[in-house]
Amino acid sequence: MIINILKGLYYAYFAVYTGFLGRDLAKNKEDLKRVSRNDKAKESFIGFLANFGDTIGIGSFGNIVALFGAMKVKIHDRLIPGTLNASCSLPTLLEAILFTSAIPVDPLTLVTMIASATIGSYIGAGIIAKMDEKKVQFVMGVALFIAATVMLITHPYLGLFEMENTAIGLSGWKLIVAIIGNFILGVLMCAGVGLYAPCMAMVSILGMNIKSAFPIMMGSCAILMPTAGIRFIKEEAYDRSAALYINLFGLLGVLGAYLGVKNANIDALKILIILVIYYTAINMIRKSKSPREEDSFIIDPEITEEVYNRN
Repeated sequence: MIINILKGLYYAYFAVYTGFLGRDLAKNKEDLKRVSRNDKAKESFIGFLANFGDTIGIGSFGNIVALFGAMKVKIHDRLIPGTLNASCSLPTLLEAILFTSAIPVDPLTLVTMIASATIGSYIGAGIIAKMDEKKVQFVMGVALFIAATVMLITHPYLGLFEMENTAIGLSGWKLIVAIIGNFILGVLMCAGVGLYAPCMAMVSILGMNIKSAFPIMMGSCAILMPTAGIRFIKEEAYDRSAALYINLFGLLGVLGAYLGVKNANIDALKILIILVIYYTAINMIRKSKSPREEDSFIIDPEITEEVYNRN
């Protein structure tokens, strides 16, 4: 019953967001005509690749920013945050719809963790504004590194410990820890810390089947991102062409990766996820040590009038 209500909410968000984005694109279709076919092809490729990776738990935001730079997609830095939210909302909603149906997870665990992440993100801006971003990045990086190491040494392939994670839900103190943890992760999303990798590490350490993390982390972001995306669309603080093509081809990327995750060998999948968490941890520690200028959303230092004409 609860799962069906949650899925109904995802479908409603999908429909509302599609209509909202579609209406804005229709009103500003001249902006889309000014974008070259080459740029549209780049955005389509980025959308497919980033959301394919997102579906297997790698995340998409950091990858999209990196691909924008590598492929020389010119988007003004002030539009990047809005573009990320506006362009990944539909693929993330599709992920939530697919994985909530395909992977068993305890309804109480799922709903409470999604709710806590949503509440955390809502109040996160005020908290993060008073914290030093570099310290947040360093602490989270170290915590993820430790979590990945725990997951590695307890992996059945190594045979060091007997730790079979078969639970599809949590209860008692473990559920309380998970709720508080996801609340903190919701807060940290406002500081640019992705939810996927730390959420997977947390539920695995608490004894849940790693696959059961997918409906939780995707459901959390499926509620957060469209809400933020609508706000960015209202404020016209996003790139319309990137939002259109990343959303469209991102949906194909999700479908392409879906069967691979759904039918994956759980032990092999856990190795991949451990590598992802190590990568996220090292990257976060690196960012905490870098000058602040490197962390800004700068795609090309030469922002020309052509970039502004896209929007």
